[in-house]
Amino acid sequence: MLAVQANLLTLLDGKKQFIIPIYQRTYSWSEKQCRQLWADIVRTAQDATIPAHFIGSVVYIKASPYDTPITTTPQMLVIDGQQRLTTLSLLIIALREALKASGGTSQVNPDEVGDYLINKYGTGDLRHKLVLTQTDKDTLAALIDERPLPATPSLRVVENYRFFRHQIQSSPLDLDTLFLGVRKLMLVDISLDRSHDNPQLIFESLNSTGLDLSQADLIRNFVLMGQEPTKQTDLYQDYWYPMERSFGQSDASGLFDRFMRDYLTIKMGRIPNMDEVYTEFKGYVQTQSSLSIEDVVKDVSAYARLFVILAFSKAQEKSINAAIDNINRLKVDVAYPFLMEAYRDFEEQVISESDFLHVLALVESYVFRRAICEIPTNSLNKTFAGLRKLISSDSYLESLEAALLVKDSYRRFPSDDEFVARLLVKDVYNFRNRNYLLDKLENDGRKEPMNVDEFTIEHIMPQNENLSTAWLTDLGGNWKHVQDTYLHTLGNLTLTRYNSEYSDRPFLEKRDLKDKNGQACGFAHSPLHLNQELANLDHWNENEIKKRAASLASKAATIWKPPALSASVLDKYRQNVSKSTASTTYTYDNYAEELMGDFFELFDELRERTLALDPNIEETYFRYYVSYDLPGHFIYNVSPKQTRLRLVTNIVHDQVIDPKNMASDATKTYNQPWAHGISVVDLKTEAQLDDVMALVIQALPKDENL
Repeated sequence: MLAVQANLLTLLDGKKQFIIPIYQRTYSWSEKQCRQLWADIVRTAQDATIPAHFIGSVVYIKASPYDTPITTTPQMLVIDGQQRLTTLSLLIIALREALKASGGTSQVNPDEVGDYLINKYGTGDLRHKLVLTQTDKDTLAALIDERPLPATPSLRVVENYRFFRHQIQSSPLDLDTLFLGVRKLMLVDISLDRSHDNPQLIFESLNSTGLDLSQADLIRNFVLMGQEPTKQTDLYQDYWYPMERSFGQSDASGLFDRFMRDYLTIKMGRIPNMDEVYTEFKGYVQTQSSLSIEDVVKDVSAYARLFVILAFSKAQEKSINAAIDNINRLKVDVAYPFLMEAYRDFEEQVISESDFLHVLALVESYVFRRAICEIPTNSLNKTFAGLRKLISSDSYLESLEAALLVKDSYRRFPSDDEFVARLLVKDVYNFRNRNYLLDKLENDGRKEPMNVDEFTIEHIMPQNENLSTAWLTDLGGNWKHVQDTYLHTLGNLTLTRYNSEYSDRPFLEKRDLKDKNGQACGFAHSPLHLNQELANLDHWNENEIKKRAASLASKAATIWKPPALSASVLDKYRQNVSKSTASTTYTYDNYAEELMGDFFELFDELRERTLALDPNIEETYFRYYVSYDLPGHFIYNVSPKQTRLRLVTNIVHDQVIDPKNMASDATKTYNQPWAHGISVVDLKTEAQLDDVMALVIQALPKDENL
């Protein structure tokens, strides 16, 4: 390895070509990084006391293992630094364009600036100083050569080029000054030696923090970097590139990372942490001695196709797409590992289309019934991760239904009685899936579905605390109790396009209302099935609300159906489960009381409020403590002490917002490397719960495509 300090323009000067290998990720810098680079250049250009500005390093290795003749263009494969090189090339393109438009008023020659982009006497593939991969390649080449963009350009390349063009046009600095800022850019020029340096190890070392590359980026490089160039090209073009393209350009890395975690969940039978997917994948590949790397890539590609069908509703069958849409509306992507396997079973004709639709309906009902009954969702990922292993191909639907029905406690499939009872009293208005619920109730049985998104939620009995005399008469002497109890419940909610016209009008006026043009628009003339029961009523009170709620809840029980197996069949499956699973797993039911002792009720409240923060929170029980992930620990453990519950959180102690001074530095408490800088919180009484939950919320991971 040879590392020297170098000027950026010196690096780009002369006959040479930097090639981004096909295994590298596509260009991904956003406006945020470009804006920072621009600010650094402007600051450096204006300040004569700043001799140079350091922008990082570029690591490369010769493309050919042999010395090349002096008449050819030396080619270097970029191991690290493509984001900087690409961004700076876009800036130089925009600067060259501005110089040409200035009509020679600047001292800097646009053709000389262009020499940092092209090899003056190079032809064909050797013309450009920087060659990117796939769509990025064609887009950058078009910008350099001042040609029309390709039909499907690289979004990031175009956006960032336009950003720099706009910044140059609107800058108060002249072009000569701006170019001076570019001249001051310095980097570390690192050239690798094929005979001594291992590019893969160096690449991993440079990206060891995991901040620069996604887990999927690291996996792709691991798979392809060690292959011979021809093999790299074949694997990338035949499998990896089409797979990445199928995820789209907008959020490819985040969604692809999720897919890789689901793929490993299927293959390993356990759920890896999101930030450890790359490490887990390497370990998995090393255990597959009977499979070539091509076999692994083929398999990943096959499952990626299934994931994309689920994530983007791309099934060929309309009925299956509609069912997938319903599941996606519930935001239950934790079910994808199981659904990918079930979809594969459908494609391999293990089950029929109608069977697969039944599978999708079961998943939808299981998830939605649990949401209505407010059962914590933290166990869902583990439930779905292991569900396929409980299914017999010879009795697919029966074994699936039994696997769901025999689950108890917080993994249970709510019965009709529990589901209906909860639906009658639930605050539906503030329920995350309220539109989904009303949509399904409205369109059940319709051959021409109504687009519920065109309607708004209407409270039949108004929200206004100052009800009119007509409403007080309708509701009776206990009107306050009726409003407080039923206002946001299913019985009192409907859909309308005339929310503002209805306002707080008495019920009869809402029923018979006409718009300003004299057209009937009240409940009595509504095209919605949800309003049919209202058309013939003369008043609206507690009894009518309860009757309508009971009718809708009963209908809901037929839409989100539970499995229907006889007691004798279920007993058979229960016996099989008890024989095959000796319980060594720590669970809430078996260990909560022992684990929490006198703090059982306090822990229960803390647990319920924590799990309610996000449907994807994972709860794991150990012998002496409980942990919570999203994924990635945000509460490392909740453990009982003699006079308190102790929470060890991931909150950086120096950054915690803690007006009650409840948090302390874990380093002082535990004096262990793992505790450095994080926070410990002690919970002693129920009165402290609100303050503790404010700290728990701070510990939650920020939303970055988890």
